[in-house]
Amino acid sequence: MRHRIAVIGSGPAGLTFARVLHRYGHPVTVLERDPAPDARPPGGTLDLHERLGQLALEKAGLLAEFQALSRPEGQAMRILAPDGTVLRDWRPRPDDLANPEIDRGQLRDLLLGPLDVRWGRGVTRVVPGGQDGVLVDFADGLQETYDLVVGADGAWSRVRPALSPVTPHYTGVTSLETSLDDVDARHPDLARLIGEGSVAVYGANRSLVAQRNSGGHVKVYSKFRAPLDWHKDLDLADAEAVRSGLLTLFDGWSAPVLDLLRRGTAFAHRPFYVLPVSHTWPHAPGVTLLGDAAHLMPPLGVGANLAMLDGAELAESIATAPGTRDPDETVRVFEERMWARAGKWAQITTAGLERLVSPDPAEAIAVFDEVQPS
Repeated sequence: MRHRIAVIGSGPAGLTFARVLHRYGHPVTVLERDPAPDARPPGGTLDLHERLGQLALEKAGLLAEFQALSRPEGQAMRILAPDGTVLRDWRPRPDDLANPEIDRGQLRDLLLGPLDVRWGRGVTRVVPGGQDGVLVDFADGLQETYDLVVGADGAWSRVRPALSPVTPHYTGVTSLETSLDDVDARHPDLARLIGEGSVAVYGANRSLVAQRNSGGHVKVYSKFRAPLDWHKDLDLADAEAVRSGLLTLFDGWSAPVLDLLRRGTAFAHRPFYVLPVSHTWPHAPGVTLLGDAAHLMPPLGVGANLAMLDGAELAESIATAPGTRDPDETVRVFEERMWARAGKWAQITTAGLERLVSPDPAEAIAVFDEVQPS
């Protein structure tokens, strides 16, 4: 039996879910509010873990293509003191494929492949329990029904309210993101500072991280503890005003480190929100959640990996279930497994954020030493 399945959201979770179903020949509708794949900047680079994101790609039949696109050298990590002293300088072996990097845009295009995404289909509400299935309301006033609706629509999911009243809460840590383009040619000194992967500098309750993407593009993230309304007297669209404020915040740090901010372009404000560590919901027939919609956690390199594995496992379970099996039971079993795994990682990343942006910079270096191979 072929059930009418829709996944809402074309991020890593939704596309991996759809791509695995497609591999098994199962039809699926991908609904995305953005009008086109390139309607928004795709974001920075991702490191896909062997037993998480890479496992998901293997289930989708895309692991070899990922390996051809990925950058194993991007795993390199250098840590500096605020005065510029090199504290750690870790470089992967040439054959180290534990967590290779890939640009989000490249990953999106890899997953999109032959999928038929319905762009510009913003969802406003999902209502389970109808006689004809789960009702989906669209921003243009139209409605459709499906046997299963999968919410993979991120932190501010429009599907989550059908299952849970919980909304994300602010962690107390915010980030301002800027970029450097053509870094090797235009900023060779900063290219050397960053190396082939990332460079991080930790201070009291603040940090700067610069991370290479492909094509000489670098993302720079300043992270610090502040009230949610810290910018009430600052125009975030005024790049020079933001830059001046950041240079004041990081005053006293070495000139080469501060050049990461001085030479950046526009700044994007990204406060860190999370869902409760053990977020679950009463099972409702015909609706479930994946990725950030289900278990939003601090952005410490795990969220996209978990989202992709969520999508791959649920799709594989649906596609390989016996024809007589109630798909609702398949979803119920999946949710229990997802909750257990996500709860563990939410605890780890919540504790990690506390240590990485803490009054004692030594805590951040200790985190690196604990997780980095010797």
